[in-house]
Amino acid sequence: MTRPLPPTNERTLRHEVWRRYDGNDWQAFDALPPSIKQRVTQHSYDAWSVNVLMLWRHYKRLYGRTLRAEKALTRYLDYCERLERDVFAARYAEQYGMLLPHLAAEGTVQR
Repeated sequence: MTRPLPPTNERTLRHEVWRRYDGNDWQAFDALPPSIKQRVTQHSYDAWSVNVLMLWRHYKRLYGRTLRAEKALTRYLDYCERLERDVFAARYAEQYGMLLPHLAAEGTVQR
């Protein structure tokens, strides 16, 4: 049986796209390698540290605790960030009948 997640101030569509795993976000963040910690802090949304730690464990099994594993996870986090932005932009277009202003202006993710 899974425990319900504590209430958050999350007001985005992310719950429709991803599943957030339960756990201690701070402990999960601390268990990540420095390059992944840096990328998580730069994510345009909250990257959910517990989820990232689960992914890190997966990439370590595939590649070992190597730079290759870190780069693969970083690329995957970039991909997830693009997916989130696309979902948000599609919902915005449905609601307002126009492109998300940031995309219309061809803006980049500010890091």
